[in-house]
Amino acid sequence: MQGFTIPASAAPFAPPAGWRALSPEYDPWDPIRSLQQYGRHELTSVELTVTHLCNMRCEHCAVGDSLTMTEAPHIPLDLLFRRLDEVEHLETISLTGGEPTLREETVRNILLPILKYARARGVRSQLNSNVTLDYERYERIAPFLDVMHISFNYTEAEDFHRVGFARSGNKIRYEAVEKLYERMMDNARKLSEGGLFVSAESMINFRTHGKIALIHRLIDEMGCKRHEVHPMYPSSFASDLPVISRDQMREAVTSLLNERNPDIWMLFGTLPFFACSENPEEHRLVKRLAAETNVTVRNDPDGRNRVNVNIFSGDVYVTDFAAIPSFGNVKDEKLDDVFARWREHPMQQAVNCHCPGAGCCGPNLLVSDMYYRDTDFRNRRALP
Repeated sequence: MQGFTIPASAAPFAPPAGWRALSPEYDPWDPIRSLQQYGRHELTSVELTVTHLCNMRCEHCAVGDSLTMTEAPHIPLDLLFRRLDEVEHLETISLTGGEPTLREETVRNILLPILKYARARGVRSQLNSNVTLDYERYERIAPFLDVMHISFNYTEAEDFHRVGFARSGNKIRYEAVEKLYERMMDNARKLSEGGLFVSAESMINFRTHGKIALIHRLIDEMGCKRHEVHPMYPSSFASDLPVISRDQMREAVTSLLNERNPDIWMLFGTLPFFACSENPEEHRLVKRLAAETNVTVRNDPDGRNRVNVNIFSGDVYVTDFAAIPSFGNVKDEKLDDVFARWREHPMQQAVNCHCPGAGCCGPNLLVSDMYYRDTDFRNRRALP
């Protein structure tokens, strides 16, 4: 395992001395890296579902249907660490929920041990959080964390109230939500000032597509190092929400490129636009994305270099959003073996394309099913 030290003079949440900085040139979550290195997709990233509890009920939540009011017992961490030890090419670990920091017991007994394991092994870590709770619980884990990933789709507290508590079932007082909104922004700002890499993700959807540039300005004001942008696709809570057109998505991305702060890393993901597109406007956008400074388009890790492990049941899932049941269980199988079986599955093979010229791994299953059902990307190449 790799040791780590943080210089006393550094910001309190700065990464260990000598670690390569995350940047547009170095994104260890992108599956293109392992594909280029090993000649095929390998398991380099493991996402862990560490809670089913959350203090919010966002209308677009991808895991909203799995949220609960009580927490089940988790599998022994010794078993989890043994399975992680067995992953030969492990580079990143992501912790997600629910809201992973909702219970102090989860912070103390699950998050901290896993983050310390990752740091000791030299593996990069990410926590998906809404950062609306007391700052002290984030302060405890920040010294061992590489990326604090927050969801931010708002221009004001009213947006936060409307979107973040749409599925709560009970009427939540605006005054209470306004305090959470202010605390969220304050926490993100403090963590950024402390040297932590804060990445804010926004969805392009029916509410945000016309004001994505304003959302970007607020993310800039919070001091976030990266703005991550994805279209919203219909799944879980979002399955009944209005769906915008590809033209509206394209216009939102274009407006963001026109008005963004060029010093912030802009990361786009799961876009339905590809270098092999025969649509001239989409093709021009793809070329612009490739040419812009501090802009990247991340290939989707799900089912390519990442699996998700539910630490309560032990079930292993190969995608976040596609309706694919558990593909194995850590109680009786190695993660590399689960991934190898998935890699040969016909469903994975159907989208297993790679265009070296564009650095592209093609659409994920959700994008393929929504927009390209009759398209075989394995027979396409980037247009000049």
